[in-house]
Amino acid sequence: MQHNKDIYHWSASSSQTSDCSFEPETTEDVAIALRILGQTQTPFGIKSGGHAANAGFSSTPGVQIAMYSFSDVVYNSTTQTATVGTGLLWDDVYVKLEQYGVTVVGAKVTAIGVGGVALGGGYSYLTNQYGLAFDSVVAFELVLPNGTVTDVTDSTNPDLFFALRGIVTRVTVKTYPQGQVWGGRVSYGPGQWENATSAIANFWANVHDTKASIYNTYNLVAGVPEMSSILFYDAPMCPEGMYDDFLKIPHIEQDISSRSYVDLVQSLPLNLTSNLRSVFHWVAMEEVTTDVLKMIANETLFWGKELLNSSAVIVSYDVDLYVPTLYDHVDSPTAYPPSRDKGYSFIEVYYGWLDANYDDAIFNALDLSAQHMTQALTDAGQNIADVAIYPNNAPPNTSLEKMYGDNVPRLQAIKKAVDPDNVMGLTGGWKF
Repeated sequence: MQHNKDIYHWSASSSQTSDCSFEPETTEDVAIALRILGQTQTPFGIKSGGHAANAGFSSTPGVQIAMYSFSDVVYNSTTQTATVGTGLLWDDVYVKLEQYGVTVVGAKVTAIGVGGVALGGGYSYLTNQYGLAFDSVVAFELVLPNGTVTDVTDSTNPDLFFALRGIVTRVTVKTYPQGQVWGGRVSYGPGQWENATSAIANFWANVHDTKASIYNTYNLVAGVPEMSSILFYDAPMCPEGMYDDFLKIPHIEQDISSRSYVDLVQSLPLNLTSNLRSVFHWVAMEEVTTDVLKMIANETLFWGKELLNSSAVIVSYDVDLYVPTLYDHVDSPTAYPPSRDKGYSFIEVYYGWLDANYDDAIFNALDLSAQHMTQALTDAGQNIADVAIYPNNAPPNTSLEKMYGDNVPRLQAIKKAVDPDNVMGLTGGWKF
């Protein structure tokens, strides 16, 4: 039972059958394991929450390291920080911190592990106010590829802080005051897509309050069109009229209330996508207009129907709106995004399917759709073709330059210096 739990991943396409699994209880356990794995050149995988979609990124046919025992949350009221184990889900962290009236910037949906978000970026309902999740990181407890345990900060080791190589066991992050929030999900049938699309465009054009956030999904689920908007305001009530355009549209489901932050996060049905084969993509937008949203809706309908014969169960095009200042909340440079000169909103594409025989067809469709949307936005005058792809939502064939841009040479140099024996080459993830 423990082995099955250790190797389980949310996405069927990222799960592998491992020779054995290991749940370290201390950083020294991790250090010993990493030294043995390096010396024996044994492939291994490191799993925090197990939500990576790309095959082999956190799974392995070798030794699966599951970080479940690193489950502590220690709040420091003096420094206004929390030290969090990478074996936790963000849900757990939010719950533990509620008693102190604070929260952290983490995942915006349920059942996502701390590790991937804290290392990869982390877009949140709080991003407009506080930046990405890793913009709030103060320190990492890190086991280096040679088995040495060290605490890494921007002042003690700026290169390692910029480009972590090894296994992170705990993360210390800034906390922020958090009371009740207002929001939830409202869903629309196909007859109301046009009205909901207009509401999204109007929100993007007119709402600049950083406490406000919306996350919108155009979906085909088993061939049936459905659209949802997740509305969020960081206070018990939203300003009068802010979300009226969404709430006055006839809907098929609505779950909007004043609630705790974690209750809002857990109200979204992400687990409906578990055990499917999965892949993501990411396209930036400078402007979110009605015409752009109609293009996204058309992509959803076209590929949702086109891929039914390729065992597709869910085709989802999500529209994440952010203020232009979302990248202004960081104290030191980060590998992603390679440029923080300008903020963007994004299209997050997700395909979920059943049959591995259709993997190539699905990946090809995803690439074609991303290329088509990028070209359509470029033709409309949006300068987005070279905007970095978010690494946590990049498909497996994405080049390093597409994600990290001009930072790639520095990342490669740091990797060579910190991991000269290429121990981390035995595990998954993006290869430098």
